[in-house]
Amino acid sequence: MPTATYRLQLQPAFPFAAAAAAVPYLASLGVSHLHLSPVLEAVPGSTHGYDVVDHARVREELGGEEGLRSLARTAREHGMGLVADLVPNHMAMAPRHNRALWEVLREGPGSPYARWFDIDWEAQGGRVLLPVLGGPVGSQLDHLVVDGDVLRYHDHAFPLRAGTAELPLPELLDAQWYRPVWWRLARTELNYRRFFSISELIGVRVEDPEVFDATHAKILQLLCEGVLDGLRVDHPDGLADPDGYLARLHEATGGRWTVVEKILADGERLPESWPVAGTTGYDALRQVDGLFTDRTGAYELAGRYRAFAAPSADRGGNWDATVRRAAHKVLTHELAAETDRLTRVATRLCASAPDLALRDRAPWALRTAVEELLVRMRVYRPYASGDAAAVVTEEAAEEARLAFVVPEEAAAVGIVRGLLVEPPGDGSAPDHADRVEFRTRFAQTASALRAKSVEDTAFYRYVPLLSATEVGGDPGRPGVSPEDFHAYCARVQRDWPVTGTVVSTHDTKRSADVRAALAVLTECPVRWAELLAEVARSEEDLGGPDGQLAWAAWQTVFGLGPAEEGRVRQALLKHVREAGMYTSWTEQEPPYEEAVAAFVAAGPCGPPGERVAAFRKALEPHIRANVLGTALVHLTMPGVPDLYQGTEGEYRALVDPDNRRPVAFPPEVPGEKDALTAAALRLRARRPEAFGTAASYDPLAAEGPAAGHCVAFVRSGAVVTAVTRLSLRLAEAGGWHETRLTLPPGRWADLLTRGREFTGHARVADLFERLPVVLLERVGEGM
Repeated sequence: MPTATYRLQLQPAFPFAAAAAAVPYLASLGVSHLHLSPVLEAVPGSTHGYDVVDHARVREELGGEEGLRSLARTAREHGMGLVADLVPNHMAMAPRHNRALWEVLREGPGSPYARWFDIDWEAQGGRVLLPVLGGPVGSQLDHLVVDGDVLRYHDHAFPLRAGTAELPLPELLDAQWYRPVWWRLARTELNYRRFFSISELIGVRVEDPEVFDATHAKILQLLCEGVLDGLRVDHPDGLADPDGYLARLHEATGGRWTVVEKILADGERLPESWPVAGTTGYDALRQVDGLFTDRTGAYELAGRYRAFAAPSADRGGNWDATVRRAAHKVLTHELAAETDRLTRVATRLCASAPDLALRDRAPWALRTAVEELLVRMRVYRPYASGDAAAVVTEEAAEEARLAFVVPEEAAAVGIVRGLLVEPPGDGSAPDHADRVEFRTRFAQTASALRAKSVEDTAFYRYVPLLSATEVGGDPGRPGVSPEDFHAYCARVQRDWPVTGTVVSTHDTKRSADVRAALAVLTECPVRWAELLAEVARSEEDLGGPDGQLAWAAWQTVFGLGPAEEGRVRQALLKHVREAGMYTSWTEQEPPYEEAVAAFVAAGPCGPPGERVAAFRKALEPHIRANVLGTALVHLTMPGVPDLYQGTEGEYRALVDPDNRRPVAFPPEVPGEKDALTAAALRLRARRPEAFGTAASYDPLAAEGPAAGHCVAFVRSGAVVTAVTRLSLRLAEAGGWHETRLTLPPGRWADLLTRGREFTGHARVADLFERLPVVLLERVGEGM
């Protein structure tokens, strides 16, 4: 069982051998397991590994299976194990490298591999749509070349159906089991399930036992032989049956430690029936970030943002309205093909229903009902083990009915909801298969919609506080009170004591240290707004291409600190394309993007940026308190902490690819955060019983005029964590005065400052004399 994991981003430039070279340092840090990004064969050159092409082989570019086994041996020699990232939901849509897919495209639905992929053979005339052409097919004929039994298009290669190689090109194209088309047709015509809206990743049907066995054999072998010790399951929400998959995986692994990349909405609980250790930790991220955010100040900051940027309510002015509009846009654009498929199944069910009350429903009405229920989902998806009626609520249905003018047509909402929440029967009914498909497709589409509309769109439109727009976050309700944080930790210790916890990952929009700096702005919202207003007034043309982008850009450089212009420009160009209001990935507007780049160079990364840098420098003590407080809470709260590469020390990064830059092992100049991290990790390794399944978690309440600024807790009577919360507000109120923290009985040694011990009623000012945080271990008799 891990005590702490350390995430390494493997890629050709950082293979297994490089990871092995880092093992001595990471072992000395106190890490129990390396957490590896996907290790199976991927598209050549892939820098992330989620585009798997062969489940039976360990990736050669990383060093192959022998390289992985050598890494495992090196880790074992240093008392460490390996946890690997498992990608069950999808493979790369890269026929040149994906042999199983190649066979399907060559042989069609009769291929033994056809059951592997989630393809709708009833659509597109039974041919797989391949959105790879740079324009309509008629304009690309000169680039479609027959080469033996292969059809080539630039770097793409596709197999030809037997006996078709000699046909004229038009007939040859019509004779294949696939149809190469203009890439823009993907959003409306695609007939295979993909990862979110990424057409380069095709969905895999791991709900099929044969497919599960074939795609998991190598990983299970590596687990069985002790090369791997645990798993991180990528995106289980995309699967047809997450409940069934996780049960099968649990049985196949013999119950190895497994966490799932499940994004829990605020207040949502992980299904109790799932046989896993817990989540990968985004729920913990929101709690830790929220603890260092001033909720009242965040709302004040939102008001100042609206005055500065003047966004319309549904385009960044109001969180809920912004999410709703973004969801509608995603459904009618990126996920239009998925919505079409749901509509077809619903129409078929109604047309053939033995219950005449379901008959005579127009496809457009059913589609509208589907869309209106989807956009009102507050969580990622319903599960077979849960109550679908609690997810697709009657309240949501009432709101959805308002989209119809004619009440009789609004009845389509009730019909669609009934198909989702009523059990599909025992399998004997003629429409059973369609009912199961409808429920399954709705759930899969809901998870893709939530990710695309919230994380990849609304987070880039609603920007009053960028630290709140993070995976698993709820920007409309920023901040977490100490009481709520303690309640969360107590629940985790009781229900999921070895769940994963994170504060930075390969998917976070900003690293924890950047977010910790931004959280300070909630303690001085007026000063921040006045600073930006002064910059905009004093410097011509520094209002930015639009107010929202300018507000986000200035926050970006405040959070990041001094950085190369290229990093900031790249992140902000991604920001505006994801927001999709003035430019996007598929409809780029060069004049707007050029204006963004010019603004970044002249403003945030130009001379005016020095004023923001000076403002940040003045707030540095409070940024430091948040950075160290975030790190210590993460490392000592319930759960198994996962550290992203480089984050043991100061680590300021923006959205990928910025956060996937190489890091040095060991760090060149270790600082106080490195020392704190090592002390906490070594403590966890030395006293696992204080943090594991049988451990306890109890809040410690400070007493005195500044008690609300000290957050403390004790683990198993053996370890005390105390951190400073909202230190700027604390300083403005005059400091700690005689605030005291009553420690549990015994002598308590300070692990961050040698030679200090405390007992009884400790003055908080003494505890935080050198650092804004303290980590204490009980020593002496009875320890």
